[in-house]
Amino acid sequence: MNRRTFLQSTVAAALAAAIQGAVPARRPCILLRSSWQVVNIGDIAHTPGVLALLEKHIPEAEVILWASSDLSPEVAAMEHRRFPKLRIVKGSIREDGTVTDKALEEAIQEADFLLHGSGPSLVAAKDVAAFMKLTGKPFGVYGITHGSFFTSRTDKDLLSKAKFVFFRDSVSLAHARKEGVTAPVMEFGPDGAFACDLRNDAAAEQFLKASKLQEGKFVCCIPRLRYTPYWEMRGEAMTAEQRRRHARNEAMAEHDHAPLREAIRAIVKETDFRVLLCPEDKSQMAVGKRWILEKLAPSERQRVVWREEFWLTDEALSTYVRSAGLFGLEMHSPIMCIGNGVPAIVCRFEEQTSKGIMWRDIGLGDWLFDFDREEDIQRFTPTVLEMLSNRAGALAKVNQAQQFVQQRQRETMAHVSKSVAENQS
Repeated sequence: MNRRTFLQSTVAAALAAAIQGAVPARRPCILLRSSWQVVNIGDIAHTPGVLALLEKHIPEAEVILWASSDLSPEVAAMEHRRFPKLRIVKGSIREDGTVTDKALEEAIQEADFLLHGSGPSLVAAKDVAAFMKLTGKPFGVYGITHGSFFTSRTDKDLLSKAKFVFFRDSVSLAHARKEGVTAPVMEFGPDGAFACDLRNDAAAEQFLKASKLQEGKFVCCIPRLRYTPYWEMRGEAMTAEQRRRHARNEAMAEHDHAPLREAIRAIVKETDFRVLLCPEDKSQMAVGKRWILEKLAPSERQRVVWREEFWLTDEALSTYVRSAGLFGLEMHSPIMCIGNGVPAIVCRFEEQTSKGIMWRDIGLGDWLFDFDREEDIQRFTPTVLEMLSNRAGALAKVNQAQQFVQQRQRETMAHVSKSVAENQS
């Protein structure tokens, strides 16, 4: 090879390498199957929580949200305010392998990996199975409960095909192991809602001002019936099973809300805090009014604010972070509180899944109460008062739990990142 030919070939090779280097590698693409319903701010919170984790720990990835059909424009707009570049698709994969929506079909083609978000079970098992059958691409599961009445008999086999399954409570993890689920990675992984960081500060501040609630000088309380009355929210005629559930709600509502009222009475009597009765789902404004507010004495009601209207996750969380803490019969408002540095006490009963056990798993067993156990009810009010009176101690407990959750988030997201990278096409 003469000198001219050598130089030409060298320049050509350098130019080709430069051009190749100028073309960025394709970003990995994660299809997040999440967004179960919008009548509950906790169910809404799963999605932005996992999105925030992916943004923080796998920033190079593009994430497409495969949402359920009832995702409302209002909730989608809230998510877009936090994640302006987020693509949202809806639809399903038919039995014959065709896809009901063009945007979903394109997202499925682009995706390197399917991630099933947090929930009470493998909520979208049908979609996961259809995705695998259609594409042969891998999937993982992030922060679910397993083994409850929500769990399908076929979930075991599907979970065994996952690259990883993170269970949001130790009872679920133990059940999966005993049942024989054989996914290569099965560990405790916090519910995605711990990472939810949505905010609507303007709405929260306006509400607090109108309600005469001073930042740091009020505590939130959330009521709940044993069974969520979806039939009422949807205006449906009750089935036989729903009539049974309604009867159980009526039978236990006084038992379940009496301890909350006693705690409120103690707060009014022994502290200068006010109490905000607020909802996690759309049925709970009426529940709080009937079973708590209307059963308080007029003098006690003067220190209690009843929120009459439902709110979305961003306004609720902006309110929680301005409170001194939260207690009640729901799970995901406490999750969001701990994730954002706010003390929160969880109360539960047998009709709920094992998700409440996560409070023990993250080191907050002293703040977990089983209202089917009289001994737990007896220690409830003193614990609420202690949370409010010993601010330093309460915040120390929150910080310790928060650090544990964040460590598990880092570790679990490392598994997600590794699985996505291994399967990037």
